[in-house]
Amino acid sequence: MDIFNKCYKFTEADEIKAAGQYFWFREVESAQDTEVVVKGRRLIMAGSNNYLGLTNHPKVKEAAIRAVEKYGTGCAGSRFLNGNMDIHEDLERKLADFFRKEAAVVFATGYQTNLGAISALVGRNDEVILDKYDHASIIDGSRLSFGKAKKFRHNDMKDLDRVLGSVPGERGKLIIVDGIFSMEGDITPLPEVVALARKYGARVMVDDAHSIGVLGEGGRGTAEHFHMEDDVDVIMGTYSKSLAAIGGFIVASRDVVNYVRHLARSLIFSASLSPPLVAAVSAALDIIQNEPERRERLWHNTHKMLEGFKELGFDTGSSNTPIIPIIIGDQIKTLKMCGLLQEYGVFVNATVSPAVPKGRELLRTSYMATHTEEQLDRILDAFKRAGRHLGVI
Repeated sequence: MDIFNKCYKFTEADEIKAAGQYFWFREVESAQDTEVVVKGRRLIMAGSNNYLGLTNHPKVKEAAIRAVEKYGTGCAGSRFLNGNMDIHEDLERKLADFFRKEAAVVFATGYQTNLGAISALVGRNDEVILDKYDHASIIDGSRLSFGKAKKFRHNDMKDLDRVLGSVPGERGKLIIVDGIFSMEGDITPLPEVVALARKYGARVMVDDAHSIGVLGEGGRGTAEHFHMEDDVDVIMGTYSKSLAAIGGFIVASRDVVNYVRHLARSLIFSASLSPPLVAAVSAALDIIQNEPERRERLWHNTHKMLEGFKELGFDTGSSNTPIIPIIIGDQIKTLKMCGLLQEYGVFVNATVSPAVPKGRELLRTSYMATHTEEQLDRILDAFKRAGRHLGVI
């Protein structure tokens, strides 16, 4: 048996392409901004995670350029060996201060952050308890660990209580939830999660990839949003959303960070984050703190779009954040609608199984602080036309 047989038999992507309904790996020919160029056409971007609009901010770009001029483009090795630079250490101190934790450790990607941190923290005698809608990197990090993983129904605290109650008392327990869930756009009920963690002697880790810069008075994410910064043991975040770069980190107690730093294989065996990215993140953190009006504008745009979609009759699920799913519930209609929206000048993300359960296919839309009223109105008009054409509304 040739191990590549499965590859030769994989035809689904080619079939979707032949039907003219392939909307993944689209080539963007411009900066990630409120409008992008795809195949020479200018589209309104309604599918980016650039929530605060910082990827094209002059101060962020200037910081990256200065870092290249001083340090070059790469670090030529793992942080564990020769690739640990002063700017990595400076960023870790800055992140720890921003999130009001004792320490931080920086990884090269967000995905690697969860792979490394979770697999390091969850050992043979431990159990990790996950929301069924947790990000794939959380699930994969749990699989790489030597512990046992259990899942509870999405945001269902009775089911979390049941799962925690099934874990033997002598086993270590780590509950991991997304702060904002990346497809549904809803927020984890953190107070209830923490209360159950205390009841069963569990620790809590929050993946705040989509919450940083978005939730909380100071943009510190879910824990700040619920005034529970002292109640979350580990906060994980990425730079590829509001922080305008790529990479990831955790903040926690000094002991936890020190342990992860020396045991996380994805940190030890990966080259370190390149200098311009580190500098870009540092500059973005400054902007988040110094320009709170960006977050205010983001929420103005979010409320406008949530109300607009509901008035048109679209199903937005339980979203109450800048991630607004348009739930179609049918793969073919989802892909057709994505195509119509692109034809009408709007870029959105078609999300089908396995990214979401079958029967819950959706168009994932998301909004930025820098979207104009006119752009948002054009997005709503395009959805109205496409939705009526396909009988979705």
